Amino acid sequence: MKIIFMGTPDFARESLEAVYNSGHELLGVVTNPDKPQGRGMKMVASPVKEFALDKNLKIYQPLKIRNNQEFIDEIKLLKPDVICVVAYGKILPKEILNIPKYGCINVHGSLLPKYRGAAPIQWAVINGDKETGITTMLMDVGMDTGDMILKEKVQIGDDETTGELWGRLSKLGAKLLVQTLEKIGNGTATREKQGEDFSVAPMLNKQMSKIDWETKSAQDIKNLVRGLNPIMGAYSFLNGKKIKFWKVDVAKSSEIYGENMQVLKNGTVLISDQKQGLFIKTKDEIIKVLELQGENAKRMNISDFLRGNNIKQFEIFS
Repeated sequence: MKIIFMGTPDFARESLEAVYNSGHELLGVVTNPDKPQGRGMKMVASPVKEFALDKNLKIYQPLKIRNNQEFIDEIKLLKPDVICVVAYGKILPKEILNIPKYGCINVHGSLLPKYRGAAPIQWAVINGDKETGITTMLMDVGMDTGDMILKEKVQIGDDETTGELWGRLSKLGAKLLVQTLEKIGNGTATREKQGEDFSVAPMLNKQMSKIDWETKSAQDIKNLVRGLNPIMGAYSFLNGKKIKFWKVDVAKSSEIYGENMQVLKNGTVLISDQKQGLFIKTKDEIIKVLELQGENAKRMNISDFLRGNNIKQFEIFS
């Protein structure tokens, strides 16, 4: 089939490579414009663009697509059978959705209708879900509301981070996209309505990444830390300095500090020792810290961090 691919991050690159290797004719690749990154603010291409450049594919990088008639007309002239959309980052207007012969197919990182929206993988980890998956669907004008075509579940590990799950799901998404295209091509694709029992996965923001020691359980904090790894990191303050938490675990109170711990404020450092580690009180159990990052510093395992940073027992994270 003749295909236009729309996507931006590494999650989408996996799908683009799978479509390229499956023998379909790629008419063009649409991705977001290059962005400045790093201290030097050097312009950096998206992973999807990098792959397209390597394979000499036609590349489109419109700043916007809504009310961009020039771009829409160019896509119409290509006469695609299908437009594949994977983490593109822009909402497609109806005029584009109606262009392809077989419609626009989206690869979504959840088991729809759960977690419609921009950050389904992250929220599955943050919420402590035990399973998630990939859904391919025929796109409509709503936000991830189209008819579902294929689904496949995966289990989420107890210690798995968003980055680790992201990598697994990107490969699964690529596989399901190729299978979906095959079914569309031979006329065996089925469509299933989503229904109204849905949840939403909005974009992440820096405000939500601050650890709430007062009201959140140790497991909630662990889920937040692994859910924001490696995107932005969960953070807290100690003596006015911002510290990012990249990896933690949960330890039972009785195993670490005994019953007297309950009189201490949540966020209190119970143990800080290079050999034993760093342990922090929560409202129920204890957070065992495994990897931290200080201000203007790199990520470190806890023994290396404590070697260069003096955290005292009974100091309080806030």
